[in-house]
Amino acid sequence: MSEKPLRHWTVRSSSYRLDEPFLRVRSDTVELPDGTIIEGYFVRESRGFAIVAALTPDRRIVLIRQYKHGVREIVLEMPAGMIDAEEAPEACAIRELAEETGYAGDPPRLLRSLFADPTSSNASFYVFLIENAVPKFGQSLDTTEAIAIETTTIEDLREAVRDGRIASGSQVAAAYITLDHL
Repeated sequence: MSEKPLRHWTVRSSSYRLDEPFLRVRSDTVELPDGTIIEGYFVRESRGFAIVAALTPDRRIVLIRQYKHGVREIVLEMPAGMIDAEEAPEACAIRELAEETGYAGDPPRLLRSLFADPTSSNASFYVFLIENAVPKFGQSLDTTEAIAIETTTIEDLREAVRDGRIASGSQVAAAYITLDHL
C-alpha cells in the first residue's frame, strides 16, 4: 500500500479543440501532484447516455440491432441513447425506448450509474429498468438509425453477454446489472 496520499491534478488551462453535435473535445494543460506539467491532455465531454432494460409482461427483454459506424459492425444491444441538453436521464430512457423501439412501460427505475471512460471522458451512463414494456408507438428514428427490434429471454440475454453477441463494454455492464436485479 502506498504511503503517499492521492491528490487531484490541477487544471492550468483548457480550450476546446472540437465542438460538434456528436463530439466535444477539450484540451487541458494539467499539473500533476509532483509538479509535472502535461499539455494536451484530451477529454471527451458528454452529458452521458441512458441504457434501457425493457422487460415485457411475459418477462422478455427488448433488444435492438443496428449499425455502429465506429466499429463498422451491426451490433446487438439494449436500447440506449445520449442525454439531450436539459434532459434528465430518466426522461432520456423513456424517450430512447419509445424512439428506437416504439415500446413504453412503467416509470423507469434507475439500477445504477457508471463512468463511461473516466480516463479520457467526463460521461456517465445510467442503466434503467422499465417493466411491463409493450409496443405502443411506431419507431421514430434519427437519420443515422436503422434499427431492427427483437425480444429475448432473460437466460438468452445472459448467454448473449457470455458468448460475445453483446460486445460493447457499457452494454455488457448494463446487462449484468440488469440480470442481477431480475
